[in-house]
Amino acid sequence: MEKYKILVVEDDAVIAGEMRVHLEKWGYQVECVEDFRNVMQKFVSYAPHLVLMDIGLPFFNGHYWCAQIRQVSQVPILFVSSAGDNMNVVMAVNMGGDDFIAKPFELEILAAKVQALLRRAYAFRGQTSVMEYKGILLDLSDASLVVDGQKVELTKNEFRILQLLFENAEKTVSRETIMKRLWDNDCFVDDNTLTVNMTRLRRKLEGVGADSLIHTKKGMGYRIGEAT
Repeated sequence: MEKYKILVVEDDAVIAGEMRVHLEKWGYQVECVEDFRNVMQKFVSYAPHLVLMDIGLPFFNGHYWCAQIRQVSQVPILFVSSAGDNMNVVMAVNMGGDDFIAKPFELEILAAKVQALLRRAYAFRGQTSVMEYKGILLDLSDASLVVDGQKVELTKNEFRILQLLFENAEKTVSRETIMKRLWDNDCFVDDNTLTVNMTRLRRKLEGVGADSLIHTKKGMGYRIGEAT
């Protein structure tokens, strides 16, 4: 049987620990978020099959993180919160949550809800086809970029360029390497065409406030991350 991965987004260490221990007894692999500034970074790197989400969290609440996850994934999200009034339940569902458990709750009920959500999850393979750099997400499934909740549609060449730069984050990638990536994908570009593509890509990034994402290393190539 496949070992499902569960991500717990709960700032109460005692509650998070109890959920982890109980769900591990059911054979699940469980990890808990510790850095509540970078929940998406943990989500992308861990690639869970299901998320347990509290509402009252440091920095940003669970509704916010649910909406961020929904930008890139249809993974089941089960809210677990003491804020169980109708308004919070409705908002959780509207943000993309799949179910809601009000605190305090029985751990057996939690396990049953988790089982039901995993069973209902349609055609879910547990792989989040997303790359991330400092909160900016590159969705490999539909060739788009997500910046602060804004989705940017990319052309085939723009996507391939960004994918290569994300794969080599904070490292300079030569123009020759980029052109070879496009050549290998049966789309020949010369040096001038690459410049045109890069200019258009930067214009799109500027439109969503991410104009500082790509840096030019004169005479060498391009990189994402701070220029050195």
